Amino acid sequence: MAEPAMSVSPYWELTFDADGDPDGARRDRLLAGVAEHGVKDLIVFAHGWNNDRSGATRLYSRFFAPIPEFAPHAKLGYVGVVWPSMRFCDEPIPDFPRSVAAETTRRPALDKDTRHALLETFPGRATVIDQLARLLDQQPREDAELEEFGRLVRLLVEVVPAGPQALFGADTLAEGVPQSEPDMFSGSPVGVCEAFARGLAEAEAPDGVTEGFSIPNPWDGAHELLRQATYYAMKRRAGTVGERGLGRVIGQLAAKRPEVRVHLVGHSFGGRLVSFALRGLPEGVRTVKSVTLLQGAFSHYAFAARLPHDARAGGVLHGQQNRIDGPLVCCYSRFDKALSTMYPLASRMAGDAEGAAMDIGRMLGAKWGAMGHDGVQAVPGTRAWKLAEALTTTLPTSGCVNIDAASVVKDGKAPAGAHSDIVHRELAQVVVAAGRIR
Repeated sequence: MAEPAMSVSPYWELTFDADGDPDGARRDRLLAGVAEHGVKDLIVFAHGWNNDRSGATRLYSRFFAPIPEFAPHAKLGYVGVVWPSMRFCDEPIPDFPRSVAAETTRRPALDKDTRHALLETFPGRATVIDQLARLLDQQPREDAELEEFGRLVRLLVEVVPAGPQALFGADTLAEGVPQSEPDMFSGSPVGVCEAFARGLAEAEAPDGVTEGFSIPNPWDGAHELLRQATYYAMKRRAGTVGERGLGRVIGQLAAKRPEVRVHLVGHSFGGRLVSFALRGLPEGVRTVKSVTLLQGAFSHYAFAARLPHDARAGGVLHGQQNRIDGPLVCCYSRFDKALSTMYPLASRMAGDAEGAAMDIGRMLGAKWGAMGHDGVQAVPGTRAWKLAEALTTTLPTSGCVNIDAASVVKDGKAPAGAHSDIVHRELAQVVVAAGRIR
């Protein structure tokens, strides 16, 4: 039955830990429940950065609400995936109540709610988090203190973590070797913090114009380094949970109820999670009928056979779109500041002076773009529409589809911009159209 405050029914939750292991009782309720309710089309939504189950449930309830009217005769079921990620609490989410997206103190202080989220997300790191909070609060002027901050950030997120998560950080491969860790972990923390501070100034400036602005505070950049390093750990977890967790559960469902059509939806890192679930499907499973990515926070080359700038390298998900018995639909928006400005900075962080000062847009287009900024790239045959056009046409039954959703995904303040502005009837309608749900 429906969870409290859920807008649709039947609804189930799947909960996974950081290594992709599911809550067995919740998984079993789902496997039994789809048969009990006669579900034919199951929509599975994975959140991105998020601090608690209640926030995830609110998102799912609001997004799912209009779907029944788009497919009034379908036998629908709904699943919300809950996995251990986190959101920095100074990032407002459009249209959510202040209890979820509260106004917080000006950077670079680490507010109480974010400290609590870090403690929940990185258990056993309380001392490190306290030291990071102290440095952000005091903002000492010595470069040595910024260097110490960078060391503590590396320690917090475990650049090479124990367990299976170590295998899931890369979006691209070069001759079978995973993409190296972002330079934000290996470069000088002073230079990295200064580069992040400049990126923030650009993200917050009107139309990205920073001429005449004062030199940014490097501790603003230090706060952003912590944010982006934390999100790198979340990105790694998303791949782990997708392949080792959700992909296997979908396989178990297919074994029990092969007639159930599964439709995967993912926001931000949740887009990476559902994409990696394709890699975790057992051989021969063809029950996934559509995948819809909403502001996906992973490389736009993840599905490419070869990278335009390096013929030796390709995406880690190359060919996985062929495991869908339907289309892979990527919705993106130029108003997503998290992906248009901060994501490429975090992904690249070149060590040379020219790279650190490089125009963000040019850097993005060359190598380091995200799905949610400009869609799937370097995959032959990818189709493209504006959102209004996509809603009045018949979407392809296979292959990759890019949909420019900037007409609705447009609201939100820096540093994230419109990254979380995804609760729109039009996007719910895209999910129904992509899955050919009737």
